[in-house]
Amino acid sequence: MSHTTRESPPPLRVAALYRFARLPDYADYRAPLDALCRRHGIKGSLLLASEGINGTVAGTPEGIAAVIAHIRALPDCADLDVKYSGAATMPFHRMKVRLKREIVTMGVAGIDPLDSVGTYVAPQDWNALIADPDTIVIDTRNDYEVAAGTFQGAIDPQTQSFRDFPGWFRAERERLLGQGKPPKVAMFCTGGIRCEKSTAFLKAEGVDEVFHLKGGILRYLEEIPEAESLWQGECFVFDQRVTVGHGLTPGSYGLCHACRRPVSAGDRRSPLYEDGVSCAACHGERSEEQRASARERHRQERLARARGTAHVGAAMERTPPD
Repeated sequence: MSHTTRESPPPLRVAALYRFARLPDYADYRAPLDALCRRHGIKGSLLLASEGINGTVAGTPEGIAAVIAHIRALPDCADLDVKYSGAATMPFHRMKVRLKREIVTMGVAGIDPLDSVGTYVAPQDWNALIADPDTIVIDTRNDYEVAAGTFQGAIDPQTQSFRDFPGWFRAERERLLGQGKPPKVAMFCTGGIRCEKSTAFLKAEGVDEVFHLKGGILRYLEEIPEAESLWQGECFVFDQRVTVGHGLTPGSYGLCHACRRPVSAGDRRSPLYEDGVSCAACHGERSEEQRASARERHRQERLARARGTAHVGAAMERTPPD
């Protein structure tokens, strides 16, 4: 008699979250939130600012539930946007709760998504919008993220930081929008937070028909079947999983622990790639002395892993998203 076996769910839950909210006393929330995360063995990164909260954390389902409940109890955070996925192993090295000026850094004064923001588009309606010839589609993420995957026909601003986006748009505005009736502008990012700011920025710049993907790429990949998807490639995430694919399954990319950029199997075959030291993208950005230092640090990390201990110089995750 045959028995059907089901795959066990991943033991850890990953929660990518954000909420724009007015938190004038945000500094007061840091210590209790940090203590709660540590009590439950949660690891990851959370950013607090007067404009809200942003971050990604991982832990047991019970621990993550406790942290989410705590955050939802903060002022105006009951409608916290959370996207869940699973992980077989802990994708973060440590827990960080940081105080920031912005929960996603654009660096343009007066941009407030609570006052003005683009029109949200559900994942189920996204394909029709970006297939419309009267729509231009802009990927608001950074160049190393776009390299891993993006939507068909999307414009890549080739920015190295979200701070570069306003200058890029102002420089390219005439080319993008033309002289006649302006097109609709559809924008997307990993989880939705950068689009809150970028659509608010475009509205402030006088662009009326601005749309963004609700829940970002992560919700699209979670909800849209691969056979119906217009997504090409994988989605870079800011933890040790590096990328995810449709259904939020782990992707195929590794991470260059020198520059924190994603590296494909082809990238790892480059003569400029050395594990823990450099990849083709960052080899020319570092001196031989810096590469030698990275080589020694990587050797110490390998020894620490073999002993079952954490090396103090272990590579840290990027703080999402910048």
